[in-house]
Amino acid sequence: QVQLVESGGGLVQAGGSLRLSCAASGRTFSNYYGWFRQAPGKEREFVAAISWSGINTFYEDSVKGRFSISRDNANAKNTVYLQMNSLKPDDTAVYYCAAAQILEPSGRPRPDYWGLGTQVTVSS
Repeated sequence: QVQLVESGGGLVQAGGSLRLSCAASGRTFSNYYGWFRQAPGKEREFVAAISWSGINTFYEDSVKGRFSISRDNANAKNTVYLQMNSLKPDDTAVYYCAAAQILEPSGRPRPDYWGLGTQVTVSS
């Protein structure tokens, strides 16, 4: 079992920045960690993913150049970050952290575990 706890969400104006954190505990070795989001009335969608090594990263097209995913494995700390810059109102959603063993051919992880999510609201 892997437990994932997100933090860092909030209300920000368009053009602003937020950094989301995802703290993993339990059986924390997963090949991939990722972020997904779900806006009201919409399906959950992929945002970004990173490999266990941190070398490989993947992004949904609409966030490329604005969002950056990273991870910190030092000193038994297992945290994944999502730095979000130049935020837009369309980025408003609940953001979920996920852990996965498998990466789909599309470059998206197939989540085995989910966090409970953190709300991000971008005002215009």
